[in-house]
Amino acid sequence: MKNKLSKEERHSKLKSLIDDDPFLTDEDLSNKFNVSIQTIRLDRMTLNIPEVRKRIKARAEQPIEISSLKEDEIIGEIIDITLNKSAISMLTIKANQVFDRNHIARGHILFAQANSLSVALIQHDTVLTRSSSVDFVKPVYLNDQVITKAKASRIDNKFYNVEVQSEVKGQLVFKGTFKMYYKS
Repeated sequence: MKNKLSKEERHSKLKSLIDDDPFLTDEDLSNKFNVSIQTIRLDRMTLNIPEVRKRIKARAEQPIEISSLKEDEIIGEIIDITLNKSAISMLTIKANQVFDRNHIARGHILFAQANSLSVALIQHDTVLTRSSSVDFVKPVYLNDQVITKAKASRIDNKFYNVEVQSEVKGQLVFKGTFKMYYKS
C-alpha cells in the first residue's frame, strides 16, 4: 500500500487485514501501511483491536473439536479451525528441534506440523496421508514462530486435497500439498 490512505481508509483496511490474519504484528502493519508503529497502535486502540499476543491467546482459548487426532498428537498449537475447510497452527521452534551446529530447524519438524494440521483438519475418525509434495523454501531457526495455514478441498468420497503454507514473520518458509485419505 504505497499511497497514503486517509485515516478512515486505513482503519477499514487495518481491520480487514487483521480479520484475515490475526498474527500480523504492529511492525508488519506499519510496513504495509507505511506509517509508524505508534500510528498503528493508536489505530488499534481506536478500533478496540487487541495486540497480537492477546489476539492469538483469544483464538487459542476457543474450544476445538477434532475427531482424527488427540490433542497431544498435534505438532504445534491449533489456533483456528473450520473442519474440512481451513486451519491455522502455531509452533515456536525449540532447542531440541534444531541442529546444534547452525540452529536451523530440522525438516521433519516443519513437515510434522503441516501433516498433523492436515490430518486434524479432516473431520473423520480415521485420516491418513496418502501422499505429499513439499518444498522447504527458507531455513527456520531456533525460537522462530512458524504459522502454518491449511486449506482443504474434497476430491471424492475417500480423499481430500490439503494445501499448506508455513510462514515466519510473514515470509514463506515451507509449502506443500497433502492428499489425505479418510474413512468414517
